[in-house]
Formats: sequence, structure tokens, C-alpha cells
Amino acid sequence: MAQFTVNAQRFDPYKNFKFQIKWDGKPVAGISKISALKRTTEVVKHREGGDPSSSRKSPGRTEFEAITLERGVTHDKEFEQWANKIWNFGAGLGSEVSLADFRKNLTIEVYNEAGQLAIAYNVFRCWVSEFQSLPDLDANANAIAIQHIKLENEGWERDLAVVEPAEPTFTEPA
Repeated sequence: MAQFTVNAQRFDPYKNFKFQIKWDGKPVAGISKISALKRTTEVVKHREGGDPSSSRKSPGRTEFEAITLERGVTHDKEFEQWANKIWNFGAGLGSEVSLADFRKNLTIEVYNEAGQLAIAYNVFRCWVSEFQSLPDLDANANAIAIQHIKLENEGWERDLAVVEPAEPTFTEPA
């Protein structure tokens, strides 16, 4: 079991703007937003025959919500190539889907203000259920064109090998 050390100097929670997504062992360029990691466990209500006035609750099936990744539109083809493994237009009858490698594991890394890895989560058996290549285009708008993918997954867990970093201190020159 991993040993945890407590950073007695840190009182503030980590910020939500320093993160990186990795799949296939390498960082994915330009991710600007990721939706929350969320799981929900159904509640199964039951009651005992001799106790008609109250019910009991037990955990049921657990579902993991899909994760959405967003980034600005660029020439990078990572989103599109992964989405094309699910359905590729013009691939030929019976070969629209790549069943061999349409699933990927990904890692979500959160960094502290000093750029040190602070927390990581591994997300398992993801696949693209929705791909938006281009947003609505508007000649009167002044915004970045954003594309997104929605990833179904079969669960996630915190990477316990990532321990709290010893944050640097800065001293003034003498």
C-alpha cells in the first residue's frame, strides 16, 4: 500500500486550470476543458415482511458518467482519428467500425501552481460516443472554434502512486 506524506505548508485546494490528458502514453494537445469525473450508484429499496412501516436501502448498480473533452480547432487529428474508429464514412460495408482498438485508457493529471504533478486519475476502456468537429460558425461572433468528444467509460480510479509533492520555497538573495 502506498505511503502518504502530508504537506504541512499547503492549506489551499488545487486549482482547476492546470491539467493534462494523456492517451496512448502521450499528452493530447490543446485540451482546454474536461467535464467532471462522476459515478452514481443506484439505490435499491426493500423492506422486511415483518416491518411494514419502513424500508431499507442497499447499493445497486454503479454507472460512470461520460466525460467530455474540449479544445480549440487545429490541424491536430487525434479527436477525429479516434472518433473514426467507431464509425468511418466511406470505409466500406462491414468495416465502418474498428473493434480491435476503438477503446483507450486515459490519464487525467492535475498539477499544482508550481507545475508539479499533484493528483492523477486513470480512466478505463473509453470510447468516443459523440464527436463535434466544428461548432456553429458565425461571421458576427468573436470566439474560438471549439471541437469536443464525449467519452463513454467503464470506470476510473485515483493513481495512488502519485503522492503529494514537496512544494518549492523561494528565498530572497542575501
